[in-house]
Amino acid sequence: MNPIAIRLLNQQLVAPQFSDPAEVVSHLGAVQAQEYRLMRWAVEMRTKKPSAKAFEKAFADGDIIRLHLMRGTWQLVSANDYWWMLELCAPKAIAVTKGWMHSNKIDIPEEEYLKIRKILVQTAAEKRSVTKEDFVQTLAEKDITMDDHRLSYHIRMGEFTGTLCSGDLQPMKATYALAENKVGPRKTIDRDEALMRLAKKYFQSRQPATLEDFVWWSGLGINDCRKGIALLGDYLHLEKWKRRAFYLTDDCRTRGALRRVSYRLQKPRHSAAAGTQSQGA
Repeated sequence: MNPIAIRLLNQQLVAPQFSDPAEVVSHLGAVQAQEYRLMRWAVEMRTKKPSAKAFEKAFADGDIIRLHLMRGTWQLVSANDYWWMLELCAPKAIAVTKGWMHSNKIDIPEEEYLKIRKILVQTAAEKRSVTKEDFVQTLAEKDITMDDHRLSYHIRMGEFTGTLCSGDLQPMKATYALAENKVGPRKTIDRDEALMRLAKKYFQSRQPATLEDFVWWSGLGINDCRKGIALLGDYLHLEKWKRRAFYLTDDCRTRGALRRVSYRLQKPRHSAAAGTQSQGA
């Protein structure tokens, strides 16, 4: 087994199979999305013909959604996966976020959550796509002031509840829209089905991979991850490499032609771009 070659193929970094950026995101399940230029390129480089315009259109049309999800970090997900992934991952993300709030000595009572969320919803509904500055302005008009950190937690909780998601694309600013307007009506599936889907997306796009890899990536508990693997049944099998056990799918890609294309890598100007390696991981 050549794990590096296999992973490059299944991550769509060699001989990519998809033309549509939204298909790439759906295949990967979730893509790390801390910085705009890097998240865009992480998707584009996995398409047959990389196109910034194609990515921007998919984002603008709501086929690709950006939100805080796994491990409490920014992720790109497909609109088709948004609702079931949010329902599956949000409880753990909320717990992680509340832990951060506690460490920062921030306590937000339930009455405040409800009051501020109503204002956030009204603002997003009126303007369709809003920035944090828009929220600050609306709150100020209602004689409500709060520091940036506290407002960020309110917005994040709005994401976790399926109230807010990404709005129109602005490369230098995060924007927000009402999730039901951007994505469509809320859809739910059985939890076991969601665990199985998540496990399938992870291993088909990151194989060969271990249980521990899946636990870290998903942010879920180890028992949930084991269950998702078990629900896939014979679709997954184990192979040993250097005394470690790796899962592979029965339809694992092991062959693909290299494109005769080279890319020039340029050091990003901003320190925020330091996470290049993590994009799509």
